[in-house]
Amino acid sequence: MSVKSILKGGLVVLLLQAVTIQAAITVTSVAAGYGHSLFLKSDGSLWSMGDNRSGQLGNGTIDGTNRPEQIVASNVVAVAAGAGFSLFLKSDGSLWAVGHNGYGELGDGTWNDTNQPEQIISSNVIAMAAAGPHSLFLKSDGSLWTMGANWDVMDEVNLPQQIVSSNVVAMACGWQHSLFIKSDGSLWGVGINWDGQLGDGTFDDALLPEPIVSSNVVAIAGGFGHSLFIKSDGSLWAMGGNYYGQLGDGTLNYTNQPEQIVSSNVVAVAAGNRHSLFLKSDGSLWAMGWNIYGQLGDRTFNDVHSPERIVPSGVIALAAAGNQNHSLFLKADGSLWAMGWNMWGQLGDGFTNEYSALPEQIYPSPAPVLTNSLSFASNLQFTAACQFGGTFYLLAGTDLAQPVSQWSTVATNVINNRTNNLFSATLTNAVNADAGRKFYILQSP
Repeated sequence: MSVKSILKGGLVVLLLQAVTIQAAITVTSVAAGYGHSLFLKSDGSLWSMGDNRSGQLGNGTIDGTNRPEQIVASNVVAVAAGAGFSLFLKSDGSLWAVGHNGYGELGDGTWNDTNQPEQIISSNVIAMAAAGPHSLFLKSDGSLWTMGANWDVMDEVNLPQQIVSSNVVAMACGWQHSLFIKSDGSLWGVGINWDGQLGDGTFDDALLPEPIVSSNVVAIAGGFGHSLFIKSDGSLWAMGGNYYGQLGDGTLNYTNQPEQIVSSNVVAVAAGNRHSLFLKSDGSLWAMGWNIYGQLGDRTFNDVHSPERIVPSGVIALAAAGNQNHSLFLKADGSLWAMGWNMWGQLGDGFTNEYSALPEQIYPSPAPVLTNSLSFASNLQFTAACQFGGTFYLLAGTDLAQPVSQWSTVATNVINNRTNNLFSATLTNAVNADAGRKFYILQSP
């Protein structure tokens, strides 16, 4: 809370800027879906925002939201977001799903969408992935399971089906392909290979898992027709479609074999809809590929064919949407940031139908900044810049110890445009020496 003061005839009027956040609670995990976003807080709560036409936000409705909304109060430890559906994992090892289910991607034995989370597996799940209309999850015995669309054979599966019986340690979903790593560090792929995204030297689809790299792979990501992976030496590798430069090799040429993009110090990677993100050991965030909606966060809408540094330090996690062109990342202070397309409010900034080519802080909500305060005659005028959308309230009180809920609302502004974001209020006859000291709070949603 910051304090600004206005002096008027010996009467001090204070404007206290407050936002309704819990500063001690941080964001610990994030997932970007196809028009929606999910994140976890350090208290184990699950939050969502964006498109909800299939119930993927899990709030019991099909109404979307452009601000974060709590879905589960506690015990969630991991999240994944696909094409109109969401998955999450609880601390007891149970797997839960919500949203679109036309391909059986929820794994509940039906083809019916649901707008409320339902338990799919009761225990022993340790990781999951989602993209397009299919899902993967990994059990504690190292077995890999799947459900949903199976494009090549047109044989959708609406119940979990085991693919590999043991030794799987990580997996990733692309739009129509899947990747996984075994305990020996080998990389395997399966599915559509039209753009060479499996990296097997062909453009032939694979109906069964096939080995791609024999050892030393430690992290993977699957995008819309391209794949990325990291080796134990910190090198970044890519294969597949490259029509917007998403492979980061400085060209627009496809490749059906892995090629090295960065030689060292890469620690995390995300693959989206023809764009890619990666994180270096110094906490810097890098991006390349399609940027028509500002999803790279470089302040432009220009595609990038080679890795470009976006944030110099402090980033610890990242996510890239597989179809709706937005990106998310977390900083070491637990703050959540977003950029790119915002058609459905998936950035969570209170706006819709707008793009953001500049990373913007979503949580904790940035405090409105007092830009001007004037007193004239007995009137007061306040102006403040708001960095996100919603309804802002100017509250008045005479006792700082009084709960904010008991203060009086004296002015209200709705901010619904990023470029017209000023809260403005003029209070007439507000300065009265006989009335004593007054305090004002600008409260954000």
